[in-house]
Amino acid sequence: MTSNTHRAFRWARQGRIFAPDGRFEWMQSHAQNPAVLALDDRLRVYFNCRTGRDAGGGVRAYATYVDIDRANPKQIVTVRDRPVLELGEPGAFDQFGVMSGTVTRHANEVFLYYVGWTRSIGVPYHHAIGLATSRDDGASFERFGKGPIVTRTPNEPFIQNSPFVTKIDGLFHMWYSTGLRWIEHAGSMESVYVLVHATSTDGKEWTRDGLPCVEAVAQDECQTNPCVVKIADRYHMWFCYRYGTDFRNADRGYRIGYAWSDDLVQWHRDDATGELPPAPGNEWDSQMVCYPCVIDVDGKLLMFYSGNGFGETGFGYAVLES
Repeated sequence: MTSNTHRAFRWARQGRIFAPDGRFEWMQSHAQNPAVLALDDRLRVYFNCRTGRDAGGGVRAYATYVDIDRANPKQIVTVRDRPVLELGEPGAFDQFGVMSGTVTRHANEVFLYYVGWTRSIGVPYHHAIGLATSRDDGASFERFGKGPIVTRTPNEPFIQNSPFVTKIDGLFHMWYSTGLRWIEHAGSMESVYVLVHATSTDGKEWTRDGLPCVEAVAQDECQTNPCVVKIADRYHMWFCYRYGTDFRNADRGYRIGYAWSDDLVQWHRDDATGELPPAPGNEWDSQMVCYPCVIDVDGKLLMFYSGNGFGETGFGYAVLES
């Protein structure tokens, strides 16, 4: 669906900011899902990294952050030397992975909505959404509870992940991915997931309908990592999407999509208006652009995003020119 009611967004790449270099055992690769908390003199960019593979071939995922200069986001101020939250205990929904989704202020706290994941038999993993809170500007967090706040229901029987949460007119809104089904392809099980919407009065208990809110354009399309920003009187959503199978390549891997809404309910997809396509040549983001986080910083709209290999090459940012 295409709209001519506003001009196309034009993004200017500013380059890569950070990629893990193996300095910590728990941060061997990847910088996925950048999420930004604005501080007075800096931007705290949370991201998700991975350990090396263990004897069984498995990895674990941790959330951490880098602080960057607010006036010059390419300038790194601090690289945090430990995760912001340890993994869950055996049997917990976040035993093998704690992956940040959204950081947002509420009263005198910072809320971290994160994805917990655990290994499964029959399918590779299970995802659910948890909550942790901070009273020190997001430097460290404590779990709201040992279990998830958004997980399987009769209407949403598979995975839930990649939450984006914002407060609008006193009501919390969450857009997140929910699984539709698992499909078998080339000997592997792959999840198909779409974006849905939920609301809450306290940010902890959520009312959900499980209805897809953005139309699909690719075969078995997977949609994730939404980010909603209000500009003037219109809401704008950036997210990423890919084909459901054979997606670990440049042709069918993640791209950044775009939709707009006037009422937060009906979303009109128009990727060509808001997209940030892959870079030309052999750049860090030439094969894949994914996990957008769009934020207004001192009157400028910035998009933080991850690059090739689902963020294996790190994350960078772009600035809106028009």
